Amino acid sequence: MTAAPVRPFTVQIPDADLDDLQHRLARTRWPDPETVDDWSQGVRSDALRALVDRWQHGYDWRRFEADLNAHPQFRTEIDGIDVHFLHVRSPHPGALPLLLTHGWPGSVADFLQLVGPLTDPTAHGGDPADSFDVVVPSLPGFGFSGKPTRTGWDLARTARAWATLMRRLGYQEWAAHGGDWGAAVTTALGAARPAGLLGVHLSTQYVYPAVAPDVLSPEERRSLDTLAHYTGELGGSNHLQATKPQTVGFALADSPAGQAAWIYEKFQSKTDNAGRAEDAVDLDTILDLVSLFWFTNTGASSARIYRENGTGGLAGPRLDLPVAVTVFPRDIPLPPRSWIEATYPGLVHHGQAPRGGHFAALEQPGFLVEEIRTGLRGLRRPRAAQDAGAVRS
Repeated sequence: MTAAPVRPFTVQIPDADLDDLQHRLARTRWPDPETVDDWSQGVRSDALRALVDRWQHGYDWRRFEADLNAHPQFRTEIDGIDVHFLHVRSPHPGALPLLLTHGWPGSVADFLQLVGPLTDPTAHGGDPADSFDVVVPSLPGFGFSGKPTRTGWDLARTARAWATLMRRLGYQEWAAHGGDWGAAVTTALGAARPAGLLGVHLSTQYVYPAVAPDVLSPEERRSLDTLAHYTGELGGSNHLQATKPQTVGFALADSPAGQAAWIYEKFQSKTDNAGRAEDAVDLDTILDLVSLFWFTNTGASSARIYRENGTGGLAGPRLDLPVAVTVFPRDIPLPPRSWIEATYPGLVHHGQAPRGGHFAALEQPGFLVEEIRTGLRGLRRPRAAQDAGAVRS
């Protein structure tokens, strides 16, 4: 049976879509301001007005489009879905293939700052022995991947699709990294251990016990407090997406300001910032992601990842393969080392970042690059034969 073809892909949003966005932004109907002086009721009016003003008058989609198109992009059909992905090969022989998976509200753009240092470390002050071939797929229903038309795209099915993708690209041995939902998919890969998967690196760790122990250390108790904050006060959008994703989709599909508010609040609440999201992730980067969701109309299709998998308590399976982790101090929830070690008996690296929150690839790209290099270094061995046989898409 012949494998499905891998087709080159270029992002090109029509001018008419950009004009339509401008008209919609100009006609935004604003609600009354919040009745509190903080973010407890959601995104603040002054902050969102500033973001929308930047989107309307200062943001350049074509700049971002060119950034995406500067990287080799492809689509290929897997299990009935067209999967969009970046595939950037290292110039150095023996590079370790690395699969990077984004979360929500993310995209392949989350990793644009990592691609250069990972694929060509010598051009960024690194060691060529740490080079990677990088594969970055868009999750089903996200970005330029296809949108599922039936239920069933849970973590396990996505993990199987990713393993198929790596085989289709000719990789016999490879590693994987993810954060947020990308870490959930990577964890599912680690649990399934498809042929060729050598190990994983996780910037989000799914290690919470299904039932809390009767006796807790101070670190474990603090961790459960962060989990309660995550599922409680910060859990509004997660709950809606897990229960009524189509209703969310209807609201976001017709209002770019609504789409911006939905995503902006998530970055404000889960990044290591001094009061606003742009302290941690600059406004144009946030608008890159907001625009990508808007132009692809993926508010509903991306939200369904919560419906398909539930928000749960961030419990995860035991992983016996090599696992490297990096914990960022302002992540929410913040797991304790004891539960990380109990869930990952194959733990080979436990990194502690000096700063950063939940969106590590966007907040601390340089540190994350070093952590991926360090955490996966022990997986490397000569693989010249693999490199010679890999499909050069």
